[in-house]
Amino acid sequence: MFQSIESILFIASLLLVISILASKTGEKIGIPVLLFFLGIGMLAGTDGIGVISFSDPGMAQYLGITALIFILFSGGIDTQWKDVRPILGPGLVLSTLGVLLTAFTVGMFACWVGDFTWQEGLLLGSIVSSTDAAAVFSILRSKNMGLKGNLKPLLELESGSNDPMAYFLTIGMTSLITVEGFTMGQMIPDFFLQMLIGGLGGYGLGRVIILLMNRINLQYEGLYPVLLVGLVVLVFVLSSYIKGNGFLAVYVAGLTVGNAKLIHKKSLIKFFDGVEWIMQIMMFITLGLLVFPKAILPVVGLGALISFFLIFFARPIGVLLCLLFFRYSFKEKLFVSWVGLRGAVPIVFATYPLIAGVEKSGMIFNIVFFIVLSSVALQATTLPFVARLLKLAIRERVKKRSIIDLEEDFNNALLEIELPHDSSVDGKKIMHLDFPSTCLVVLIHRRNSFITPNGLTKVRTGDKLMIMMNSEEQEEQLKACLGIKQ
Repeated sequence: MFQSIESILFIASLLLVISILASKTGEKIGIPVLLFFLGIGMLAGTDGIGVISFSDPGMAQYLGITALIFILFSGGIDTQWKDVRPILGPGLVLSTLGVLLTAFTVGMFACWVGDFTWQEGLLLGSIVSSTDAAAVFSILRSKNMGLKGNLKPLLELESGSNDPMAYFLTIGMTSLITVEGFTMGQMIPDFFLQMLIGGLGGYGLGRVIILLMNRINLQYEGLYPVLLVGLVVLVFVLSSYIKGNGFLAVYVAGLTVGNAKLIHKKSLIKFFDGVEWIMQIMMFITLGLLVFPKAILPVVGLGALISFFLIFFARPIGVLLCLLFFRYSFKEKLFVSWVGLRGAVPIVFATYPLIAGVEKSGMIFNIVFFIVLSSVALQATTLPFVARLLKLAIRERVKKRSIIDLEEDFNNALLEIELPHDSSVDGKKIMHLDFPSTCLVVLIHRRNSFITPNGLTKVRTGDKLMIMMNSEEQEEQLKACLGIKQ
């Protein structure tokens, strides 16, 4: 329909702007931005207002994989090892065994309630077995809500590391159906080989990235993000060429780079945060365009049954079994179960059987799309309520952290902390707060005025303290001094 470059750019930019504006509205009313992005894509398609005609699963898969590469790397580079280390065990169990249990239970249920062979059922289960916590934290941020204990890093690690397992299962089950002579016995050694090569390859290439970025000494700072974009893609391609899991390699490389000393690291993290958002919007809109709402209607009943089973049985069973030997309360396990959101990744994975020509791939694709919509619509919108119901929600007192970008070796950070109304330090002078000697309260926001404090200034409940820290590691110590419990 659109043949000129101006028309293509106009539609692309219009969809991007509308998506961002719509997501702003969604945050205020507690609806995940994912629904808006997908909805705008569906609305722009031929079953909507008919602006764009798009029915190429190969192109959608290509764009989806490209987007997922940068989303996983951005998630890795923004993850602090000190936060991940305490929950590494349960996180990895959830992202591997948890995915496998979910795929199996959903697959067997799909065979029972639908007209699927066991191979087709397991393929469907594999596609929807990974979670996407991005929508979860957008809801928590919009509601100014935190989580008790180490639930947040656990969910972040699981969502960032379970896509490789789901990808492996999806490719394996697609091969089992379409490749003559391929057996499930071949999948087991392939799994360990892919994960081993992907993990080691990601770490090794991550170290190469660090060495290259720190020593290349480019003339223009703006070239560093461009260089890193190319290197991230190379990590995925090279790892895949040597039979490793490229998605795992990218995530591990991001984790390695994010926890090392890197030139222009702060600006690079901000750059990839923007890239991640662009990729998510592009992926969601593209997948929305690929879906025809009229084709979903015939599978609504079956999709609702499978989605209900996934949310209320398969996910909780997997979480309870995976966390059986870890120190989590029953309420915490229930909440982790409820946070098993399905995002755009399952829809991307559902294009593999479409392209491979699996007999019921169209039906599977439409069911997967319905499961994603129902999962996000039900679970994400009720997340704050469930967190409060289980008494796991806390008001996020740390409103904003701003890293001061003077130079790479200057590690000071500025923290904004709000004193709760039951604060134990109410009325105390700053000089008596027992702060570390390297921390300094530089500004107090009280009601509608700002106070420049000194040691004799008394803090009050409801105050917002702007505190200069020597390093981010002092954040927990400051919270303890102010009587803020997590």
